[in-house]
Amino acid sequence: MKCLILAAGYATRLYPLTENFPKPLLEVQGKTILDHLIEDIDTLGAVDEYVVISNHKFAHHFDAWAKDKAQKITVVDDGTDSNETRLGAVRDIQFAIDTLGLDDDMLVIAGDNLLDFSLTNFITYAQTKGTSCIMRYFEANEQKLRKCGVVEIDGNDKILSMVEKPAEPKSNWCCPPFYYYTREDAKLVKVGIERGCGVDAPGSYIAWLSGEVTVHAMEMPGKRYDIGNLESYEQVQRDYRGIEK
Repeated sequence: MKCLILAAGYATRLYPLTENFPKPLLEVQGKTILDHLIEDIDTLGAVDEYVVISNHKFAHHFDAWAKDKAQKITVVDDGTDSNETRLGAVRDIQFAIDTLGLDDDMLVIAGDNLLDFSLTNFITYAQTKGTSCIMRYFEANEQKLRKCGVVEIDGNDKILSMVEKPAEPKSNWCCPPFYYYTREDAKLVKVGIERGCGVDAPGSYIAWLSGEVTVHAMEMPGKRYDIGNLESYEQVQRDYRGIEK
């Protein structure tokens, strides 16, 4: 299985910290955000390659970070150099698939979020289901729901509908940027793009895919720390205590 890490954003809301440095390599509790994520995932032994999808402006930072890692880490430069020219998350995923000739199950994750629970639980859930999967958590705030992917599910966790940034949310189930694609569904990313699925938000592909094949949504068993601005970065540095064992 491959793990694709979305790290091609420019994090303009974190300036000046990220004006010349990528957000996923910021440190929290003495360790980079990416190290927190990868060291956890690696405990399961299911991933044989980590693919960091970067932009041209920050790729050299990721190359330097990856150089001495024990894991196999490949950095892919999508060639963009500004927030205005970015490809969007879904096109970045397809770019990595094409560039490296990937043909495998995939864990696709944002490189700028931290969790207080192990992602290995999500991988195991998806492998048990045998389908592409996402996670979901209950969000009571309607304003926040309008800024994320919102999913409706049946009694067996199957997705009935998913909409990115809905004007009128149909449920309180919000989807964080962590996804599992089966090998066959990873081949459909290009099809989804060609058929008009959104490309900016990574959940847009799942929103399209769930209308074509069965996709399940696991309830998130803990908390997510989304580092979006300077205030949230300062807060996570104070509050984050690592993964609960």
